[in-house]
Amino acid sequence: MNTRILLVDDHKLVREGLNTLIEKHTDMTVVGEADNGRTAVKLARKLTPDIIIMDIAMPELNGIEATRKILDESKNTRVIILSMHSDKRYVAKVLRTGASAYLLKDSAFEELAEAIRVVLDNRIYLSPRITDIVIEDYVHSESVVPSAYTELTDREREVLQLIAEGKTTKDISSTLYVSVKTVEAHRKKIMDKLDIRSIADLTKYAIREGMISLD
Repeated sequence: MNTRILLVDDHKLVREGLNTLIEKHTDMTVVGEADNGRTAVKLARKLTPDIIIMDIAMPELNGIEATRKILDESKNTRVIILSMHSDKRYVAKVLRTGASAYLLKDSAFEELAEAIRVVLDNRIYLSPRITDIVIEDYVHSESVVPSAYTELTDREREVLQLIAEGKTTKDISSTLYVSVKTVEAHRKKIMDKLDIRSIADLTKYAIREGMISLD
């Protein structure tokens, strides 16, 4: 079986490095690349890859929301998150999307190859450090206060990320193919749910929640 892989990362050097390593395996083929989550969703729909190697912090649509959308549409695709972030907020959100693996970017390629084999066997793979985070979070789960982020709809999370990236209402309207009034309505609901009253504070919130990065 030849495993068809889609690479999703906003850093070209990362994609090129992964491409070079994957080419050394005769049973794996890179069928496409994307530099943001929104393009990833479109390519996943078009190419129906077996595996998607997905970064988290990306423009337009982050890897967490992109993964959620992709897995809502396809039950046959497996998503492997390859990220520099080991914060438990990222890990918890990723696992809730249904992603099959979470690896850190400083992992050896052999570990990624092993993760691919594991998820193709319908199992979950986590880097050792991520496993420690999951266990610790589970142990303390009873004292964790749910984030208001979970109250936002998928569309509201999309709008929030675009707002935090500095997009204007008109830009968001064009990106999401909705009216300006619809964007304004979403923004109001987001602010009400999060009890936030300024764009600056919305941006700070999005950064804290890992929706966008400053790198």
